[in-house]
Parts: sequence; C-alpha cells; structure tokens
Amino acid sequence: MSATVHDTSGSTPTAEIAVTGVTGRLGGRVARRLAGSGLRQTMLARSPERAPRLPGAETRYAEFGDHDSSVRALRGARRVLMVSASESAERVSQHRSFVDAAVEAGVRHLVYVSFQGAAPDATFTLARAHWETEQHIRASGLDFTFLRDNFYAELMPELVEADDVLRGPAGDGRVAVVSLEDVAEAATAVLTTPAEHLGSTYDLTGPRALTLYEVAEVLSEAAGRVITYRPESVAEAYRSRASHGVPEWQLDAWVSTYTAIANGELAETSRAVPRLTGHPATPLAAVVEGRI
Repeated sequence: MSATVHDTSGSTPTAEIAVTGVTGRLGGRVARRLAGSGLRQTMLARSPERAPRLPGAETRYAEFGDHDSSVRALRGARRVLMVSASESAERVSQHRSFVDAAVEAGVRHLVYVSFQGAAPDATFTLARAHWETEQHIRASGLDFTFLRDNFYAELMPELVEADDVLRGPAGDGRVAVVSLEDVAEAATAVLTTPAEHLGSTYDLTGPRALTLYEVAEVLSEAAGRVITYRPESVAEAYRSRASHGVPEWQLDAWVSTYTAIANGELAETSRAVPRLTGHPATPLAAVVEGRI
C-alpha cells in the first residue's frame, strides 16, 4: 500500500519529530502538546483520516507490521515516539518490523512506551512483550529512551463491572497507577530535550501505590456511589472471563493484570514524573474526579 499523506500546515520540510498512535489516548495527547508548543511533527496512523488536525502537523499512513509503509512514513524523522501497538499475538513481530523500518529510514532516537517491570519473567504477560521489544531496540543501534508506564489511572473505572464491583486476583497488592496526562507530558519533555535522556529508562508512576480496596474507595468518592473490590482466586478469574470468547493469550493478559499487582511488581513509585514534568505526579483522585 502506498503512503497516504495529508499536510495540515502547508508545504514545508519534513519535521524531525514523528509520533505514532495519534488516534489513541496517549499519542494524541503528545501530538497536541507538540502542536501547542509550536513544533512541527509527522503523525503516523493506520487511519490517517482519524488523526487530529493540528497546526504544524503532517499525517502519514503507516502500520507497525508493514515495513515499507513505515519506512516511507519515517523518512526525514530523527526522533520518534513509538507508542506500543494494539494488544495482539503479533505485537512483538510488529514492533520489530517498525524498529527495523526506523533504522532503514534514518531515525536516530526512538522513544518507546514500555511497561514498568518489563522483563522476560514478568508476571504481567504483556510486560514480557515490552521487554522483547526493548531488547530489539537495544540491538538495533538506535539511541533510545524507554518510558516504562505503570497501569494508566484512567483505566481504573473501566475495570468496574456493571454491579459496581471491581474483581480480580490482586489480593492486598498495590499498584502505582499513573495519569495519561503525566505520561504525555513526560514523553513530550523527552522528545523536545532529547540529549538529556539518551539511553535512559524511566519508570512513570503515580505518587502513591494503592491496593484495589483503596482504588475502589477513590472511585466511590468520585462516583458518589459505593464501588467495592472483591478479590478472586486465579481460577475464579479465568472462569469469570472465559465467557468473553477471547484467545488464551488475551485471557492470560487480563488475569495477569491482577496477579502482577498481587506479586508486588507494580507497587514501586518513582520520581521520574516530577523530574520530567516539573510537577508532582497526579493522584488517582484528581484523575477520576468528575469522570465517573
């Protein structure tokens, strides 16, 4: 497929900053921040027609698993924010294809949105895929910065079921959920002051680690109704989610979201958000206020 391009700012030289995932929650936030700062950028999207129309922004078609489209879209870019691909069984191979395309296109610095605790033996199965991607980036020869996010605070209300119960095998474990806005601001800081962050790995967390009992209390206060957390066993968690008819890798990812919390792998807080943004990390209560 040939590249689809639309330029919202006139005919000017290719921007040195490129951003993926601009039709999603994180990439779109970063693109808007860059535009608000008056910086030119190239926005990469599978569906360019869905990309935001921003001053100083050119949109190009690219798919992570489509090497040729990615090379074309990345030509001229020197710094790229790589927001991880949608969850799928092919995610790692898609990431590898995009990283290889970045090398071929002449990209110098890849800012990759990874996950806190990324490791080959991480409990959260998708964190293992992030580790594999990090390793491929390291081996590519590109300069890199890894932004290892905790779970997004904005996702917490989405875990609550129709009966106002949050269920999962997280036990009394804690999770230092981080605001999408904080992550977007941190990513923008790295893209705009790259020399300070080459080769760095940042854990991006909220200011405090919470049990899911405490998460439920925060959500209850925001919603004005009682929301509770009910621990499940691992077996119960698999049974309660099996009816959705998703593949096994997806079930494993869903359940390990909670078991990673139970195992304490997401409880550590970091000072990276204050360091990169210049302000304290946003607490969950401030994120969900007025949104439930």
